[in-house]
Amino acid sequence: MSPDMRSGTGGVASAVIAGIGAVTADRLVKNDELARRLDVTPDWIRVRTGIEQRYVLAPDEATSDLACRAGRRALTACGDPDVDFVILATCTPDHTFPSTAPSVASRLGLGPVTAFDLNAACSGFVYGLSAGAGLIASGAFRSGLVIGADAISTITDHDDPVTAPIFGDGAGAVVLRAGTADEPGRLLAQTTGSDGSLLDVLITPSGGSRQRAAGVAPDPADGYLRMEGRLVFRHAVQRMAEACRTVMERTGWSADEVDLLVAHQANERILTATAGELGLPPEKAFSNVDRVANTSAASIPLALVDALAAGALRPGDKVVLAGFGGGVTWGAVTLVWPDVPVGTGSEV
Repeated sequence: MSPDMRSGTGGVASAVIAGIGAVTADRLVKNDELARRLDVTPDWIRVRTGIEQRYVLAPDEATSDLACRAGRRALTACGDPDVDFVILATCTPDHTFPSTAPSVASRLGLGPVTAFDLNAACSGFVYGLSAGAGLIASGAFRSGLVIGADAISTITDHDDPVTAPIFGDGAGAVVLRAGTADEPGRLLAQTTGSDGSLLDVLITPSGGSRQRAAGVAPDPADGYLRMEGRLVFRHAVQRMAEACRTVMERTGWSADEVDLLVAHQANERILTATAGELGLPPEKAFSNVDRVANTSAASIPLALVDALAAGALRPGDKVVLAGFGGGVTWGAVTLVWPDVPVGTGSEV
């Protein structure tokens, strides 16, 4: 391993965020439109979820289209560097087989890089950051692109008042590079976890080998996401708060020292409750869920970009990222936000 791959203290390389970009799907769906379809009121949706609108894919688009757009923005933000790997966090790949990441890498012109999908549902971006940090720490990789992208509209029953108002489509990406232990943007502490006994609280039953191996014709309804809302709420708050406390303790931060919590944008009540569990005032829990809804693995990078645009996130801020998703999975990361550009335009 060359000297520049090592930290300033002689340890392995640290993963540092070098650029960021994010996109939503193009079609805007406001509560008024959705409420007419579901035979509810716009206020019923807003009060229940905190969501005013969401963006959904066009019929001829797929998750890879969003992933490429966000990935290009992140790469452009830091001068289109060479990268050694692409991690695509998604639970809505273009195909069951093969994985979508190699196609994204090819469309971005990145050459024959390591590329793979990672499915941790709404925790996917945090899992992707942790995996990317591990690849860089190994010394075998100098830089990589971590993308969180999901098109949950493609697995949502649009006549279901429980799930239809909650989800939107989007993607966000960061470039990670090898850096030193004292640099802003370094991923300081990470934790991830899972509890497979809760598999059924968030699940799309059909499409996999278990349904096909049963030899039973699939029910069309089994192709849609199912959610046990009350259980999801309880476990999301509990697990995200626990994960945040773990990484804060490892980093040596008290709640008073945290400048911003950027958690998975599930709904407004979960965000507020998680902040409360950590002893953080509501204003320290950034939220854009009212504007983009729950975009699964894309929600954290989308929220980071919006927080930067709103001035709620500034270089030098102590930030905690947290996610919770199907599986069930969860995770959290701490970092001091670096002075890095946000990519715009340059669509693929």
